[in-house]
Amino acid sequence: MLEKQDRLDEERLQSAFTSQIFGRTLRVYESVGSTQDEARSWAIAGAPNGSLVMAEQQRSGRGRMGRVWHSPKGKGLWMSAVIRSGFRLEQAPPYTLVTAVAVCRAIRELSGANARLKWPNDVRIDGKKIAGILVELISSGTRVDAILVGIGIGVNLDEEDYPDELKEKATSLKLATGSAVDRTELAALIMKKLEELTAFYLQEGFEPIRSLWEALSDTLGNRVQVESPLGTIAGTAIRLDSSGALVVRTDSGEEHILYSGDVTTFSSP
Repeated sequence: MLEKQDRLDEERLQSAFTSQIFGRTLRVYESVGSTQDEARSWAIAGAPNGSLVMAEQQRSGRGRMGRVWHSPKGKGLWMSAVIRSGFRLEQAPPYTLVTAVAVCRAIRELSGANARLKWPNDVRIDGKKIAGILVELISSGTRVDAILVGIGIGVNLDEEDYPDELKEKATSLKLATGSAVDRTELAALIMKKLEELTAFYLQEGFEPIRSLWEALSDTLGNRVQVESPLGTIAGTAIRLDSSGALVVRTDSGEEHILYSGDVTTFSSP
């Protein structure tokens, strides 16, 4: 049973938000299958720009490639935003990286934790995943009707909250810093930073976002192995290209541009 002060309360959330649009239209649920599915249904029904779905618990939360996302009750931020900011179709793929920068910077500012970014959609602390991002589109031909931005963050999970298969791979802000974090304050800060970076991205393009992402990266400069549609690529992650794809240079000097894939990083010698 969640104590009242630990709950996600819609009135308190609205008071905490300082964003102009993002999160101002809000639905908070005790339990849902997936916030991303709720956001999709709401978007199709006409949800305005910046509408946000939040839940104390997801029964079937998902990450990239249909993976299950562990979402225990009252311990994390499980939320999805409906973004209708006038995106062109080619502007949508890099938005995962825009969101990752916003989430990472919010975590660092609020908690002091040394959060870093793993390409394409993970936020990590000391090599363990603390947050993931799932971006999906509702589009008609070349027109983007809405971008659905799913954000899952392990905020106040304890070690016993993780199944055995995740204990070596995942962590929470509470475990990483030794202190519980106010989920309402973190959600508000993420919405503020995402709103600011979205406007910045649409005005200035991806190039300055790329610099912000690279400054927080724990992928670039390291040896990586990427399971991609092209097969397994091993080498050194050297940069992002102008679309946010990862450029990997193999030991033979060949460069591969990867638009998707699962990355395993190894510290460079």
